[in-house]
Amino acid sequence: MTLATPLRRATAAGPVVALILLVSLNLRPGATTVGPLLPEIRAGIGLNGFTAGLLTALPPLCFAAFGPLAPRIARRFGAAGALGVGMLMLAAGIAVRSLAGGPAVFLLCTMLALGGIAIANVLMPSVVKREFPQRVGLMTGIYTAVLTIGAATGAALAVPVAEALGSWRSGLSVWGVIALVALIIAVRCRGLTARTDGGPRTLPPLRRSRTAWGLAVFFMVNATAAYFTMGWMPQIYQDAGFSPNTAGLLLALCIAIGIPLAFVMPVLATRRPNQRALVAVLLGTGVIAYGGLAFWPSTMPWLWALLSGISQSAFPLALALIGLRARTDEGVTLLSSFAQSTGYLCAVPGPIIMGVAYQWTGGWEVPLLFLIALLVPALIGGLRAASPHVLEDEL
Repeated sequence: MTLATPLRRATAAGPVVALILLVSLNLRPGATTVGPLLPEIRAGIGLNGFTAGLLTALPPLCFAAFGPLAPRIARRFGAAGALGVGMLMLAAGIAVRSLAGGPAVFLLCTMLALGGIAIANVLMPSVVKREFPQRVGLMTGIYTAVLTIGAATGAALAVPVAEALGSWRSGLSVWGVIALVALIIAVRCRGLTARTDGGPRTLPPLRRSRTAWGLAVFFMVNATAAYFTMGWMPQIYQDAGFSPNTAGLLLALCIAIGIPLAFVMPVLATRRPNQRALVAVLLGTGVIAYGGLAFWPSTMPWLWALLSGISQSAFPLALALIGLRARTDEGVTLLSSFAQSTGYLCAVPGPIIMGVAYQWTGGWEVPLLFLIALLVPALIGGLRAASPHVLEDEL
């Protein structure tokens, strides 16, 4: 091997790394920029209470509906080409919805944008494993950290950007520019990434795999906890007597702790033969966090927010497990599709049930005890997914 060989590899890897980083950055702002601007959007296009509620429920629904299409698109266009399709859908959806004159067009374009995110969500673990087989933990950690930064940045800058540009429409549309840049990089990378297009599916359906179901349950509970936290944690603290500003800062602490952990958790996972201890520690942390929020929210409130953020680093662990629990490129893609689509779909009712329980009981004890109860199946599924099995041996 000559000195030029690693140089050529590094040169080829550069655009692929850029693609992974740019796609990761796009995986959440398309969703998280809507909430802070929702009052202006409702006034601008006439969203009523029902359609506004439907809008907030679209992310998990679209992730579940569009995610299963990702393996088929990847076989047709290749990994980078499929990511490009996702980014094209995202950019088009963001651009057109900013021009929407009514709720129907806005909702449909949001579905298109979220569908693009769903396709990229599913494919990212497969791309990382295929292109960086010796650096799965490191690259998964990098892309989940960038994903978390994108989510927080979108939520934090949505209103200031809209105010600076003069309207909520401009404030939403500007985020499509990042998707266009990712699309350009994806087109460039089509000749650099390993290709899987044109090959038929060789693995049977994953319904018989206990590892796939275990990972899907683990995803489901983690998604439920994340949506509940994002939607209701500020309200829990306000009901405990804290100001809206303080409640927002506590939520920000919960999110902020997830950024370094999003990088660290996949790296730790890949250095162990199995990841059962990590699953147990994270879910045990969740029991403490949600118990504290239920019964002592005004006592050490920062601690419960911190522990909630630590517990939700189960999400980057789940992404790492996708790459560790399948041997082949096809296996990683199909496992990612099954676990994420099933998990997100089953997560839809959870926050709704907890919101209804809060209305009926007037307190947070019952909803949070329900969330703690969900950690039991998460433990069972997570321990199975963290065991040293591979998907292909179960089918």
